[in-house]
Amino acid sequence: MKQQLRDVSNTPTDTGNDDDDEKDEKNHHHRQREGARKSTRRGGGGAATTTTTTTQHHHHNHHVMPSSLNDTTTTTKANTTTGEKRWQLEDFDIGKPLGRGKFGNVYLAREKQSKYIVALKVLYKSQLQQSHVEHQLRREIEIQSHLRHPNILRLYGYFYDQNRVYLILEYAARGELYKELKKARRFSEQRSATYVASLARALLYCHKKHVIHRDIKPENLLIGIKGELKIADFGWSVHAPHSRRQTLCGTLDYLPPEMVEGRDHDHAVDVWSLGVLAYEFLVGVPPFEAEGHSETYKRICKVDLRFPDHVSAGARDLITQLLVKDPKDRISLRKVTEHPWILKNAQPNGVPMGDREM
Repeated sequence: MKQQLRDVSNTPTDTGNDDDDEKDEKNHHHRQREGARKSTRRGGGGAATTTTTTTQHHHHNHHVMPSSLNDTTTTTKANTTTGEKRWQLEDFDIGKPLGRGKFGNVYLAREKQSKYIVALKVLYKSQLQQSHVEHQLRREIEIQSHLRHPNILRLYGYFYDQNRVYLILEYAARGELYKELKKARRFSEQRSATYVASLARALLYCHKKHVIHRDIKPENLLIGIKGELKIADFGWSVHAPHSRRQTLCGTLDYLPPEMVEGRDHDHAVDVWSLGVLAYEFLVGVPPFEAEGHSETYKRICKVDLRFPDHVSAGARDLITQLLVKDPKDRISLRKVTEHPWILKNAQPNGVPMGDREM
């Protein structure tokens, strides 16, 4: 399509008070999946339907429409008084549901003027308020709307009415990586290395912007139309210019020892999670999976790492350098992209050679 949905990104780069972040996360740690693979998929549960076009309520939107999808400039406050068009539900043709989750649904949608295809995430305020996650959503919007990377799902804008919040997201046509992994059981070394390299580059980009993701896992990754990987959920991410945090968040199987033990953590938590992910790509299950939570905690703290025979020496070497107990001794993301196993197996364009897996 020649016309594109215009970029919107005037949210402030300050992501809120760290004390609020800490309180928010501590209060809701119990809602995490704690090792069960029952992740809320993209979107959220709720009763929105494809016919939800009633907009008798006023729609509010602090995002206006600059020139193009690739415009990385932030809109100024002056835009809010120029009478430029704000987003509202009538701007979109709503299509099929793409996913359901705890707080609402995600729909395929098309912006009427430009014909640009997006994913519209519809969240219910009542459910967000009941779970006390408004601050987490606000942080997700503020962080994700400022990120521009081919392996990070774009957040183009948001708007809201009396009952709902709407996020306008990039549409990843091939859906959830988690489903692909379950279907394939495990990925080839070539496909795994391609995804790991893409993630390493995307996380390096995030870390340079002082953004720690903290919840890298298959359920939070999508696949674009060409087969490229996209980080798709920044619900637990934090803009951390002061670097060290002490909150326990993320998914049990992916938690690093420093978080399990309640110590300070920094961007190295994402390096650990990349190691867990690389292992799960190649093996089909996370490396420290155990019968109960306490056993998983123990295996993580001991870095009780065991490889099945089919994992190559090169892959073992990289994963072993990622899954190091002391955060400062973990391999850097830059060195991940230069590792011999990556150079031998990864496709430089980030698109795996084929979809035929084991």
